[in-house]
Amino acid sequence: MDENSTTQVEEPFQFQFHPIPNFQIPFDLFVSKKRNGIGTRGFLRFTDSAGNLVYTVDKLSHKSHCRKRLLDSSGNALFSIIRLQKGSWQGFKGNEEGNHLSFVVEKTVDEFTRTEFKILFAAENTQDELKTELQMKGCPFKRACTIYKEDSIVAETSLMNKLGIAKHFVPRSRFRVTIFPGFSDHSFVASLVVIYFDGRKLWI
Repeated sequence: MDENSTTQVEEPFQFQFHPIPNFQIPFDLFVSKKRNGIGTRGFLRFTDSAGNLVYTVDKLSHKSHCRKRLLDSSGNALFSIIRLQKGSWQGFKGNEEGNHLSFVVEKTVDEFTRTEFKILFAAENTQDELKTELQMKGCPFKRACTIYKEDSIVAETSLMNKLGIAKHFVPRSRFRVTIFPGFSDHSFVASLVVIYFDGRKLWI
């Protein structure tokens, strides 16, 4: 190899959780499934409290794995999520191609009423052991999911009809994600929610 050649190395994804909040109040995202027509499978969408589109999710199937992408409102890829096998996912910043591994999610408990995951972040040196940074626990049937950083809650989901909001008119496929002060990367939280409900076709 030419000793004078240089290689650009992308900075690894860094989880940002600050003891001093970046914002003073929780931030809400509202998740629902939008269908383009009768008989279509639909796609996940995240909106803000005013109903403005924030993120959408598209799905690309490969022979060896299933890939989903979290897109911003303009259609730009924020995270690419690959399901390698049952209970194991990899996440990449932006599009998968040419990007370094950002995080890994592994399911540790898989029961009808309870599921648990551990989220590990890739180190700058890919030979280093991955370190568990977050945990995700809950019950997909109840759309209940809580993301933890040690003893602190990063984000949690809640059904809209459980909050008393038009209980008889809000479908169970629509729920709220609350991101608490101290964590600013909302797109990463949205990616974890996508993974949490991955494969739950009848529950969301």
